[in-house]
Amino acid sequence: MGNQQTIIYVISDSTGDTAKKLMESAAGQFKQQDFTINRFPHIQSRKKLTDIIKQAKSDNAVIAFTFVKKAMRTLTRELAAENELEYLDLMSKPLTIIANRLKQEPSEEIALKYKLDQAYFKRIEAMEFTLKFDDLNEKRGIEEADIVLVGISRTSKTPLSIYLSYLGYKTANVPLVPEVEVHPAVMANQDNKVIGLTIDPLLLNDIRIERLKKMGLGDDATYAADSRIKQELNYADSLMAEMGCPIIDVTDKTIEETAVEVLAYFNK
Repeated sequence: MGNQQTIIYVISDSTGDTAKKLMESAAGQFKQQDFTINRFPHIQSRKKLTDIIKQAKSDNAVIAFTFVKKAMRTLTRELAAENELEYLDLMSKPLTIIANRLKQEPSEEIALKYKLDQAYFKRIEAMEFTLKFDDLNEKRGIEEADIVLVGISRTSKTPLSIYLSYLGYKTANVPLVPEVEVHPAVMANQDNKVIGLTIDPLLLNDIRIERLKKMGLGDDATYAADSRIKQELNYADSLMAEMGCPIIDVTDKTIEETAVEVLAYFNK
């Protein structure tokens, strides 16, 4: 059988992600066939919907739609039928089943899942804060942060900070360098929010060598030297012991795994 193009229109009053993923999954079952999926998100007017169906008619498209409002679902079915287009109403059946089970009508409120709620703004604020105070030894960031990560270079401070900020935590990270005095606010660890990060020296050596190669430098630079790594780790260990902070070994851990350990100290 020759290659035949099939065009699918995904129409939704929200993002249309659900319908798009479902149709992609279905299309993936037909190898060596040509599928085009056109998504039309945030469609809430009858006129816009009518225009899309007219366009679908010219493409002989299959219609897949997820409208939470019954009137829009009904209109889509009617327009698709008038234009002799095949369609999939992906929302009516689930809503009907749940409504019957609960003996309650759906609210028909669009995109409840995607509302810009307080948690969303908290996360955005945390991410902006974390990017601003990345790799800084600065009083304001230390004092205003929910979590302060400390460690020597290449102990995953930045990616871990960004991940924690996505979870809604303002995270500052402070580099520990023997030649640079750490801010007194870190040493005081007044709110017990400092977390130390450490790593196996052999792994750190490999990581730093790769870093140097990407920078176009030789692997014999002091940055990756065994003696320098040992010096930095000893320095960091002594400082973290003085702070009295928890220390997490990030060796062979994913960012997500380390984040779980970090947050465990704050959820006791």
